[in-house]
Amino acid sequence: MQSFRTEIENPIVEKDIIDLERKIALFRDGKIDDERFRSLRLARGVYGQRQEGVQMIRIKLPFGKVTSEQLHRITKVSDEYSTGRLHITTRQDIQIHYVSLDRTPELWANLEKDDITLREACGNTVRNITASETAGIDVDEPFDVSPYAHAMFQFFLRNPVCQEMGRKFKISFSSSDKDTALSYLHDLGFIPKIVNGERGFKVMLGGGLGSQPSHAELLSEFIPANQIIPTTEGVLRIFDRYGERAKRLKARMKFLIKDIGRDEFLKLVDEEKKALSHQTVEIDTTAFEVAIPEPLLVAPKVTIEDRVAFEAWKKSNVLAQKQAGYVAIGIKVLLGDFYTDKARLLADLIKNYAANELRFTLRQDILIRNVKEENLEFFYQELAKLDFVTLGYNTIADITACPGTDTCNLGIASSTGIAEELERVLETEYPKYSNNKEITIKISGCMNACGQHNMAEIGFQGMSINAGKLVAPALQVLLGGGNLGNGSGRFSDKVIKIPSRRGPDALRFILNDFEANANGQSFLDYYDAKGEKYFYEFLKPLADVTNLTEADFVDWGNADNYVKAVGVGECAGVVIDLVATLLLEAKDKLTFAQEAFEDKKWSDAIYHAYAGFVNGAKALLLSENQKTNHQAGIIDLFDTVFVATNKIPLESTLKDLVFQINKNEPSQEFAAKYIQEAIAFFDTIEAFRAKDLKDEK
Repeated sequence: MQSFRTEIENPIVEKDIIDLERKIALFRDGKIDDERFRSLRLARGVYGQRQEGVQMIRIKLPFGKVTSEQLHRITKVSDEYSTGRLHITTRQDIQIHYVSLDRTPELWANLEKDDITLREACGNTVRNITASETAGIDVDEPFDVSPYAHAMFQFFLRNPVCQEMGRKFKISFSSSDKDTALSYLHDLGFIPKIVNGERGFKVMLGGGLGSQPSHAELLSEFIPANQIIPTTEGVLRIFDRYGERAKRLKARMKFLIKDIGRDEFLKLVDEEKKALSHQTVEIDTTAFEVAIPEPLLVAPKVTIEDRVAFEAWKKSNVLAQKQAGYVAIGIKVLLGDFYTDKARLLADLIKNYAANELRFTLRQDILIRNVKEENLEFFYQELAKLDFVTLGYNTIADITACPGTDTCNLGIASSTGIAEELERVLETEYPKYSNNKEITIKISGCMNACGQHNMAEIGFQGMSINAGKLVAPALQVLLGGGNLGNGSGRFSDKVIKIPSRRGPDALRFILNDFEANANGQSFLDYYDAKGEKYFYEFLKPLADVTNLTEADFVDWGNADNYVKAVGVGECAGVVIDLVATLLLEAKDKLTFAQEAFEDKKWSDAIYHAYAGFVNGAKALLLSENQKTNHQAGIIDLFDTVFVATNKIPLESTLKDLVFQINKNEPSQEFAAKYIQEAIAFFDTIEAFRAKDLKDEK
């Protein structure tokens, strides 16, 4: 595994990779505990998957920029170490899945041969710095923000101020006042401005999505370009020093600003100025200001037989650049997934016939830049061979979705499956919306909002829903979010919760009503005019769980009945709330119990349920700072602390409830009864814990 060392030119990178290799060995030998090892590997882009024993690797690509050589390198690595599938994220990264942990140092070393890093792609770090994919070619931009995003990336990569913060930190650069990089939902968002001939940025502070979305506050209407890195460093220092570390869900910067106030936060940042590494940082833009290079090869003249299809594609997927005679081509990528065979051909195409650059977009697509307008027909022909001319780039039919239950530990319901079905509905039933760029649809598999569901005009969040003794996959329907430009945006309202299988009907109801009654209003204006209750009322029939069919218990993209199985997510790095972890483990045990019951393994099912009882009880005792030891002691202490005091009402003592396990034979009847009692107990303690946390705020 160490043969890569002599091939790495940068000694800092080499040390980093060797360190990962050594730590993996120590972890395998049991000399590093899991928590500490998790912190190290996450900061190096190695993320645990839902599937045991394999890793997701996140490849960090600042502002989504990729050359032909880099794309070839990524495809080679994916073929050798992964499955050949490339997944574009909403932060312009590439993810590959099912990678062996032991091979990650070698994988990383191979990527570095073309200046591609994994460093700080995950964990409690400054994550990939995003930017509008049109930066540098945008007809509306005051100047190209690409060099500023690049300088920010270089400055904070491996910077000690941001290696082990309380939580992750996200930065974006928009190309214009349209704010297509969504500054209002970032920890720091930059919008370019020119004031009295000087370049600078409007800066937004403390935004975020997740279960509690928060609109960023204005840090400054204008900060000169040479001040953006020192300003960022000051903000990071204060966040690192004062940010929450014990309570994971309160550890983002938005909560710190909410707790101490914007003015106090900025006062602390100002007091930090003297300690900064640089008072100003001049950013060299010359590398981004060169003329567009001529293509290596002359594109052959072609004849397009289906001119109607070509013109439709041109209208839908081609953008005029600010550089005369050049256009950019958008490639709509379903679910952000494409494969190495096509990626290699695309890499050759941009090197030979464009300017050797593409950018992955914030909507999980691909943008080819600097294509000569005269070569457009040739590009259409070549992209059609790759099935890369699907209409709808950046339209309502260009749905954003996180991986959800496909690979993510935190996924509750399928986001990719429902996204694919909604795109089919739009294509086949609503062709008139093929060029609608006003409405966005975004889907997340859980409340963490990696699919950005709560900032879309139409959003869906994966959930579960109880139907008697069964659990079905569900979707929270959200409406009324959107980007308003220049640092302003709005978050959507949670309108109604429906079984997942009714998601397509929800979309139909919404679009049919909008089409029939909006009378030319924009979707957001129409939503505001009608109000949340209006939409709730006409969607309400879809929420009825008394008439579910067998199909409703099978999630999109799955063949088997739905089982809610949530693991411990790693999005936040090492800040793990032990209480929350134990609760998740208890929930896992109950899921395992249900699975064993379905397999008719009655004894296994009963014992999983027993473990669910114990883990749940232990979690609540820890929340009260009660020391626990063995399982019997946990059960006795729970009765003393919670049941005898009526803090948690149970029909019997927990001891009597739990120790039915050794008073009954492991029959089907008892297993079914015991599992349901364990689920009911878990629901009770989860509700108690939620109320307890709410009271703490």
